[in-house]
Amino acid sequence: IQQQGRQSYCIAGQSVPAVLRILLGYLLTNVLLGCRLQFFVDGQKPLQSAIFKAFAWFGNIGMVLDWYHLKDKCARQLSLAMKGVALRNEALDELSSLLWYGRVESAKAFLRRLPKAHLKKPDEIRILIGYLERNQPYIPCYEVRKRLGLRNSSNIGERMNGLLVSERQKHNGMSWSADGSIALAALEALKRNHEYQHWFEYHEIELKQAA
Repeated sequence: IQQQGRQSYCIAGQSVPAVLRILLGYLLTNVLLGCRLQFFVDGQKPLQSAIFKAFAWFGNIGMVLDWYHLKDKCARQLSLAMKGVALRNEALDELSSLLWYGRVESAKAFLRRLPKAHLKKPDEIRILIGYLERNQPYIPCYEVRKRLGLRNSSNIGERMNGLLVSERQKHNGMSWSADGSIALAALEALKRNHEYQHWFEYHEIELKQAA
């Protein structure tokens, strides 16, 4: 989903490059290339690479690692690594506090200092440290962003994914081919963007902002 102020536009596509091409068309159509592009991502390296490749020519671009995904990733890795829920929760509280303030180096140092006696799978800690290192450029001080009234998560995108896909396609007994799934999502996007009438008449989308 693309959002500017109170305006939004839903995009559905068969692949990340396809969605990014539609996004570029939307930006050009609505004369929005003077705005900052702020992407919220879930830690997938291929997604991050595709975004930066598609907009390598554009200077005013930013990327933020979704806070809830980051905390969930830490919780899952610590669950795999540590002996028992109590130790996991204690470590997660400390780690979350450091990351909330963007203190990635301190977070990595904390993980390295975890007592070996508390660990059942030390390799999982190394995996988590590697994850933080790869995503360090996209981990801001979430507290500052919150105080400035800026987003810290991709929750609006997740919500639209639920409306475009999950709500219509993930009921008991349903099964979809890849083509059928994207076709239904595209129809739902046309509806939410108020473009279905134009599409049925002219077989094209207008790429205009929907209230």
